[in-house]
Amino acid sequence: MSISLKRIQAIFIKDYKEFSRNYAISITLMVPIMLAMVFREIGSSAPEALGFLLNISFVLVTCFVQACLIAEEKERNTLRSLMMTPSTTTDILIGKSVLVFVMSFVVLTIATLIFGYQPANFWVSLVAFILSIMLYIAIGTICGLFSRTLLEASLSIIPVTIVFTAAPGRVLLDERFAMFKVLDYMPSSQLVHLLSISPAGYTVEELVKPLIIILLWTVGLTIVSVILYERRLKDE
Repeated sequence: MSISLKRIQAIFIKDYKEFSRNYAISITLMVPIMLAMVFREIGSSAPEALGFLLNISFVLVTCFVQACLIAEEKERNTLRSLMMTPSTTTDILIGKSVLVFVMSFVVLTIATLIFGYQPANFWVSLVAFILSIMLYIAIGTICGLFSRTLLEASLSIIPVTIVFTAAPGRVLLDERFAMFKVLDYMPSSQLVHLLSISPAGYTVEELVKPLIIILLWTVGLTIVSVILYERRLKDE
């Protein structure tokens, strides 16, 4: 499948102009930085705290903004118009994701630096970071496709917040309810495991296992988002 950089760039510029005019959505970019400052002020430097910061930010920034961008296109009936252009599904989805990816990467990098986290392995942590952004972009795309308005898109991320952000806290329920151990395989839980690895000493398995699980989630949900995108356009 061919990819047109010019079409992707055109969609990116269009989204940037619309996003810059929507101050209600734009202000969400400040959430990770404000949370990082709060954690720094209270002296919380535990990896679990950073895990919570990143996981909640992935939902409130990456997932939320992506869902709103898709839902806004549907609300204005311009998403189908994009499909009628020479732009392919790949062009449109990449173009709609680039802005969110760049914003998320920059803002969350700043928040992580403010937090003062030192990764056990920089490159593995960077890959996990990038995969997580792509994962939540896919989730945001799915939420946006099932939303007809910006309000519905805002509400659609609530289940995502509950499931993905709360998953790392499943240790509080493990002793009483064994079934909650499955939450340990959620990408948010695996990210916390990866962040908790000590730089003083670790094995390759400790680094690779969380990365593979996050990768599988990312690939799986990205495929689902593409399939749903094409089906939703045909149904409407």
